[in-house]
Amino acid sequence: MAPDTYKTRGLRNKLVKVLENKGITDLRVLQAIAKVPRHVFFENALLEHAYQDKAFPIGEGQTISQPYTVAFQSEKLEIKPKDKVLEIGTGSGYQACILVELGAIVYTIEYNKVLFERTKKFLPELGYKPYFFHGDGSKGLPAKAPFDKIIVTAGAPVLPDALTDQLAEGGILIIPIGDKDKQKMVRIRKKNGKLIQEDYDYFAFVPLLGEQGWNK
Repeated sequence: MAPDTYKTRGLRNKLVKVLENKGITDLRVLQAIAKVPRHVFFENALLEHAYQDKAFPIGEGQTISQPYTVAFQSEKLEIKPKDKVLEIGTGSGYQACILVELGAIVYTIEYNKVLFERTKKFLPELGYKPYFFHGDGSKGLPAKAPFDKIIVTAGAPVLPDALTDQLAEGGILIIPIGDKDKQKMVRIRKKNGKLIQEDYDYFAFVPLLGEQGWNK
């Protein structure tokens, strides 16, 4: 594992400034970005890419999300300490680390078995210990529901009913919805049992696989 050095900490601080310039204002989110060593999710030879504001392949047809996307989704979730959060799409585990830094109790589910096994082993080595699950994230995690917050880190064709059903009263769900090329970021709040939707900009995510996502 690549060490965290004065140089990499400095690169993270530069990244934080980039995110601020792009409109991220939540101080706790920016502090989390400044703390989590994103470069350890990359091969050593790719260190120069780790703190650029862009997504990057991690194998298995998946990517580590663009830092702005991670910060944007995290900010819109309005995480409070001890919030019970469901993450759909563990991937590299970077987003889960940010959620843990924000004080959330994180349940994270990954469809791809290779990524699941890799990340389940790797994150505790970094000191991050969310609850890991392997399975169809489009179905959520009914055995552990309800959740205060739900974050989907893959593009869905529709809003899965299973996820809104598992959202607690007063909870927030953030999900990209659209086709396989681009998706609109959507935030759902559950108020008095009703779903209130807010739409944001377009993003590009890998497809959400599963029964209520995209089937292979």
